Amino acid sequence: MKHTTTQRIQRGPGPARRIGRSLALVLPVVLVLSGTLAVTRVNWSGGSSSDSVLAAAEAPSGTKARTKARAAHEVLRDKLLLELQEQDPGVALTHLQQAVNGRPSLARHCRSIARTLGRAAVRVYGPSRAQSYARPVCDTSFASGVLTQHG
Repeated sequence: MKHTTTQRIQRGPGPARRIGRSLALVLPVVLVLSGTLAVTRVNWSGGSSSDSVLAAAEAPSGTKARTKARAAHEVLRDKLLLELQEQDPGVALTHLQQAVNGRPSLARHCRSIARTLGRAAVRVYGPSRAQSYARPVCDTSFASGVLTQHG
């Protein structure tokens, strides 16, 4: 084995290491910012498509919106209650299932809406007729609403 008398001098990290460290710091920031901007540009509400990203940009300039917009699940609940009174609970339950399938964001409110429909059906149709419309929509919450209203 041969030993050298000259020592290897390390002058610091090479250019590849510097570039790697720079990319390791900059790349995640760029990816997060571009992903955030992409997500804000998507129309998650399903309403009319507009180019404005912020809801405040849609309000008239210089004035504050005095009325609060109602949540989608509240509008759906009121519409379904009206359908229940005008037609029958079966139609309202069908439209509830279609609305949840069309807008998955409504799924977390499905049980409460179905329970409300069940209570209203008991008030309008009586407990036995209301129970006849029960079906497995939103984990049978309609039947649960009929039961809580009746008994």
